[in-house]
Amino acid sequence: MQTLAVLISGNGSNLQSIIDTIGADRISVVISNNADAYGLIRARKHNIDTLVINHQLYNSRDQYDQALQECLQCYDPDFIVLAGFMRILGSDFVQQYENKILNIHPSLLPKYKGLNTYQRALDNNETEHGVSIHLVTAELDDGPILMQQRYKIEKGDTVEDLQEKGHKLEHRMYPKLILMLLSKDYRIVEHLGEFFLI
Repeated sequence: MQTLAVLISGNGSNLQSIIDTIGADRISVVISNNADAYGLIRARKHNIDTLVINHQLYNSRDQYDQALQECLQCYDPDFIVLAGFMRILGSDFVQQYENKILNIHPSLLPKYKGLNTYQRALDNNETEHGVSIHLVTAELDDGPILMQQRYKIEKGDTVEDLQEKGHKLEHRMYPKLILMLLSKDYRIVEHLGEFFLI
């Protein structure tokens, strides 16, 4: 049976949507860089192994990545799912798990890579925003897009409004994509030069 490792830093709402849709038995471990992440409590409620690897205890990104890799080797997951994991992974780590690391990002990539995507969209008077799921590469938020969905920005919307709309999409999209990958039940289509799984 194919399994996942899920990496988190905070609340773990996407983790919960994955558990609810796919089942806890497909998640071999949840790893956080933050010992206080509520997502760890969510995982423990479902008897999923949890680990904390505190980035502050390491002198460099490479050392942290090495510790993370050693832990992952014990579980040998088929996919590594970044679900609100607020760490940038180094190129050596990414190459080790090429085409196996998934990330969800709150924008219509390639627009608005990085942080504060909701505010930047509002500042630029965008009429729509969205969510992208992509494979992780060495470049930040630059890997191949696997799934993307959008929503309208209404007049008067705030950052909190966009965040709420985005989270609703995320909680549907991430489990759906992961199920497709685990079951190999998907086809690849091209749209405007981008390739998507459907």
